[in-house]
Amino acid sequence: MEIREILKEKGKDVMSIGSDVSIADLAAKMKERKIGALMVEDSGILKGIVTERDIVIIIANTGGDLRGLQVSDIMVKSENLIVAEPDDLSDHVMAMMIQKGIRHMPIVENGAIAGVVSIRDVVKAHVKTLQTQARFLSEFIE
Repeated sequence: MEIREILKEKGKDVMSIGSDVSIADLAAKMKERKIGALMVEDSGILKGIVTERDIVIIIANTGGDLRGLQVSDIMVKSENLIVAEPDDLSDHVMAMMIQKGIRHMPIVENGAIAGVVSIRDVVKAHVKTLQTQARFLSEFIE
């Protein structure tokens, strides 16, 4: 299954936040939207991604003192992002995510963000494919 099929099913909405937003406001937005990652954009330009894990790490590193810290202080910058394309196969993307220990992957098409998939999205698609194959084989055997 291609990633574009996962995006069709889940939608291509991409939530983003500015790099100058406070960590507290970032956490509030993530809580409100019930999401684990936000793309970081300034003036429509992708600057990076910030995740729940980034928030946990900064809290652990600062003892919870987040005063004066902004998204730009904790985000993974765009030059360090691992991305996929809509034509990539979900099995390949899942293997990459597991190998690199990432839970959210931006999907880029023609240099622009086309969506974001989580490891949950990719595993769900993989299970669906396996169920279809199992059903087909079962019918074939009968």
